[in-house]
Amino acid sequence: MPKVLIVDDAAFMRMMLKDILTKNGYEIAGEASNGIKAIEIYKTEKPDIVTMDITMPEMDGIQAVKQIKAIDPNAKIIMCSAMGQQAMVMEAIKSGARDFIVKPFQPERVLEALKKVLG
Repeated sequence: MPKVLIVDDAAFMRMMLKDILTKNGYEIAGEASNGIKAIEIYKTEKPDIVTMDITMPEMDGIQAVKQIKAIDPNAKIIMCSAMGQQAMVMEAIKSGARDFIVKPFQPERVLEALKKVLG
C-alpha cells in the first residue's frame, strides 16, 4: 500500500485528497501545511509519493520540491495547482515534479496521476 504525503495550506484540500486516497487503498504518511513541514515529514516518513500544493506560506511548493529532490533524487512528487498556474507548474516540473493535478480535484485524475508516477 503506497504511502502518500499530502502538502497543502488549505485543510479542506488536504481532507479532500485524504478522502480520495484512503478510499482507494493508499496510506497517508502525513500532512503538511507548508514546504518546511513537508520536508521535515519527508525526511522522517519516507513516503512513496508526495502531492504538493504550489502556493503556500513560509515555503512554496517549488522550493519544497527542489529541497526534497536534493535529499532524495528519486522522490516522486505530483504538483497540485489551481487553474491558471501553468507557468508555475512548468517551473515545478523543471524542478523535478513528475506530474500535476488541477484543483478542484477530480478523483479519477488524482488516482490516474498517482498510478502513473508510482509506475
